[in-house]
Amino acid sequence: MPVKRLKPTTPGQRFRVANTFNELTTAKPEKSLLVPITKSGGRNNQGRTTIHYRGGGHKRRYRIIDFKRENAGVVGEVKTVEYDPNRTSWISLVEYSDGEKRYIIAPNGIKVGQKINQGTGSDPEIGCALPLREIPLGSLIHNIELRPGQGAKICRSAGSYAQLQGREEDYVSVKLPSGESRRILASCMATLGTVSNSDHSLENKGKAGRSRWLGMRPRNRPSARNPVDHPMGGGEGRNKGGQPRSRNLQYSQGQKTRDPKKATSKMIIERRKSIRNK
Repeated sequence: MPVKRLKPTTPGQRFRVANTFNELTTAKPEKSLLVPITKSGGRNNQGRTTIHYRGGGHKRRYRIIDFKRENAGVVGEVKTVEYDPNRTSWISLVEYSDGEKRYIIAPNGIKVGQKINQGTGSDPEIGCALPLREIPLGSLIHNIELRPGQGAKICRSAGSYAQLQGREEDYVSVKLPSGESRRILASCMATLGTVSNSDHSLENKGKAGRSRWLGMRPRNRPSARNPVDHPMGGGEGRNKGGQPRSRNLQYSQGQKTRDPKKATSKMIIERRKSIRNK
């Protein structure tokens, strides 16, 4: 998916790098797969802000996405490639042979009219979902389950993918986008191909107002705040603020935050690349 740099006719357009949306085939979503979204503005049930820098934004409706692909053996036909305001990737409307319609995360290169399938015995083609034990080694995959029947949890954002590296008994080893290699049960499902809209990272909003349309509020540096607002705030002049930490006093550099007794640590073969590991 290419991007375009707009002519600087206004200050907001000067640095704007926008998507061309060439792959999209329709602007009208399937009404039967829409549900309303209620916004919290980052507040919990007591009205207190628990997630900062959220609020406002354009009104949206949620598109129900099929992350489980449990209707094994039912062939579907891709009807559309659509924009989804709730995620960075495109989505596709699939109409199955039994008349049911479902949205899926659109893989890169999917075409209208293409036939896709899911479940044991399906062909390993782009858009088809298979158990990890049946996917050829070296394949690029996305929408990966962590537990059988749970639904896809890994590699769902624009342009992301993982690579299937090997098999050992009931597990497969998968190389994730972060650089981490981990074991996953071979009975978990995954979809062939990479996620669409791979040029999403090249986009530039161009102005602060576009972030407000997306529900993101302004964020300032912790060291520029007052001591009552953040542990790194206050001081005379421009102080560095001391050890980098969060609003809740959790250190953000140098201290490991993962629980050493976490049960899933035994599934990790190689840690992700980070500043701490260097």
